[in-house]
Amino acid sequence: MKTPALNRRTLIAAAGSAALLGLAACGDKAETAKPAAFAGIDITGADYAKGFSLVDHNGQPRTLDDFKGKVVVVFFGFTQCPDVCPTSMSELAEVKQILGADGDRFQGIFISIDPERDTPEIMKQYMAAFDPSFLALYAAPDALPELAKSYKIYYKKVNGPTPTSYSMDHSAGSYVYDPQGRIRLYNRYGTGAGPLAADVKKLLDGA
Repeated sequence: MKTPALNRRTLIAAAGSAALLGLAACGDKAETAKPAAFAGIDITGADYAKGFSLVDHNGQPRTLDDFKGKVVVVFFGFTQCPDVCPTSMSELAEVKQILGADGDRFQGIFISIDPERDTPEIMKQYMAAFDPSFLALYAAPDALPELAKSYKIYYKKVNGPTPTSYSMDHSAGSYVYDPQGRIRLYNRYGTGAGPLAADVKKLLDGA
């Protein structure tokens, strides 16, 4: 017996509706599979800020490989900075406190843009004021320009009334690496410790 034309149209419409529902279901799955949203700027896969090879304030050579298994935050500054640098380092210390037990998997790194005045001893004292586990790294004056370029960091010496009383203009953000040592985020100055801690936790959890 032939299927009436009306029934055929009904079957076709039903099949179309099922297909649309299937697409909608796929769409729902795609929604749930979205990557974690970060407070910082996601720069995963960037062709800059890939790492460093410097000496820390204890005289030990350091690269990102030394911190595998930790989230690393790198900030460029100078110890005589009156505002941005101490604020940023204080926030990193607060992030470590917020993380609680996970704080042991967090590493703050300070890279000096003032190698003329920032001696190892001065930088060691400076780090101790925020967190003893944080490390300050030194780049020789002739190596600093290339390092800054590789991180897209701006810095400029601003002369003061005496040769040693100069200041430094510089970029104020920081770079965040995941536990595998991959560059993931650019954290803007003023974001706050809470949002940064949340981003760090997501990276520690595998985001």
